Amino acid sequence: MDIRIVHFYPDLMSLYGSYANVSLLRRHLEDLGCAVRVDAVRPGQDAELSDADFLFMGAGTERSQQAAARDFARFGPAVKSAAADGTAMLFAGTAMELLGRSVTAADGTQFDGIGLADFTSVQGSRRYTGDVYGFTELYAPAAVGYINKCAVISGVETPLLTSLNMGFGNERECGPEGYHAGSVFASELTGPLLVKNPLMLAAVLSAVYARRGQPLPAELPSYPYEEQGYAITAQQLKLRSESKH
Repeated sequence: MDIRIVHFYPDLMSLYGSYANVSLLRRHLEDLGCAVRVDAVRPGQDAELSDADFLFMGAGTERSQQAAARDFARFGPAVKSAAADGTAMLFAGTAMELLGRSVTAADGTQFDGIGLADFTSVQGSRRYTGDVYGFTELYAPAAVGYINKCAVISGVETPLLTSLNMGFGNERECGPEGYHAGSVFASELTGPLLVKNPLMLAAVLSAVYARRGQPLPAELPSYPYEEQGYAITAQQLKLRSESKH
């Protein structure tokens, strides 16, 4: 199966090793026998999204986010059409905020998101940082990661992580985090998200396959180092979260 990945702004939006989400996804797809092509889209470049299997944008500084938003606006209708068509996509870090209706910067400047979802982001002078340990409806084990953001995100009706035992969510401590609807995954968790969470990666892989009308193979390659890394992190964060309650 030939898979095409569109990576928006790999230079502008690539904090916290965000690119590793694409690298890991590509590796897993290739190990499943797929031929994978990654098309990078930089400001001013055109891109055809109708035949893409996966769309990705990573984290950037608030200044980089504004620059990305100015260019990304022209892709809004195509991204919304792709989401409606079941194209898998992940918006990580500050890229998540661009899916909503608007982003208000710390200086009060407001700019539009693409309106894929009906939430708003307001950035302030305070940064919310720290480890995250929470849960998603996609699978039973915990999800882990790290938050480093200055935005409070309001109006998310379908979060990716429905509850947190530790960490700052969309708009409050231990509140829901991220956004998920159909094949659209978005989260401010860094680490990167798919590297730290093998089961989240499997959920994204399943969405990529579903776009092609195929189930994810029942027998998946084994990656002991990824699984062990997750297990150690989850165990330690669980102990820390329990010690706080």
